[in-house]
Amino acid sequence: MHVAEREQLIIKRLERSGFVSFKELEKDLAASPATIRRDLERLAGSGKIVRVHGGAKSANTVADNSQTAAGLAGVPFHVNVTRHADAKKTIGQAAAALCKPGESVVIDGGSTTLQMCPHLESLNLQVYTNSLHIVSALMPQARTRLLIPSGQVFREQNIILSMTDDEPLPNVHAPKLFMGAASIGSSGLMQADSMLVTAEQKFIRRCEQLIVLVDSSKFDGPSGHIVCPLSEIDTLITDDAIRREHRDMLEAAGITLVIA
Repeated sequence: MHVAEREQLIIKRLERSGFVSFKELEKDLAASPATIRRDLERLAGSGKIVRVHGGAKSANTVADNSQTAAGLAGVPFHVNVTRHADAKKTIGQAAAALCKPGESVVIDGGSTTLQMCPHLESLNLQVYTNSLHIVSALMPQARTRLLIPSGQVFREQNIILSMTDDEPLPNVHAPKLFMGAASIGSSGLMQADSMLVTAEQKFIRRCEQLIVLVDSSKFDGPSGHIVCPLSEIDTLITDDAIRREHRDMLEAAGITLVIA
């Protein structure tokens, strides 16, 4: 593969997710570490990317969002948790009912996934989460075991994210992943920030089923960074205000729809 082809693939990868790890580039480009390092240094020198520990970020992402200094893009948690609160509580309860006693689950941080917590106490689960809100909610549950990743704490969302390719808990694997979204559309599940995309794609690779928790307003949400296409979602839980056109979209994608 020529230099120009490798650079084009790197740029396309960053346009898609905002971050790419060094290990992922080794796999995608089939090039030596030294060659990839030179490619990244050349692209960084021209201002097209930004080198970070473990890989590279899109220069546009850094300029537009200022994530490291200012936090994540999107609605702050303390605002989001008050929106559609009743629907989120009902959705969270329906999601908790899908958990089997004694199993391991991954619960991604979010205002809707948080609503699962009051209904988990009797299930003796092992919960892997990146959310400090969820950790706080589950701490009083003596029978619920908790695992958290290493990384940087983002205060507005109260979650822990790592942008490196290091895997702090390499043995974690779960039958179910419960995840929220900034919006849902024909393109798939979307988040407002590319850092969330990278973290959530790692979660998806660790789990057998992806269960998405969204209130019906998320179907009219703004477009964002795509976490995954609709075809990767196994089950979606929402409220009864979902419109027929959105039901049809989910049905066409083969998603099991649960109305809470």
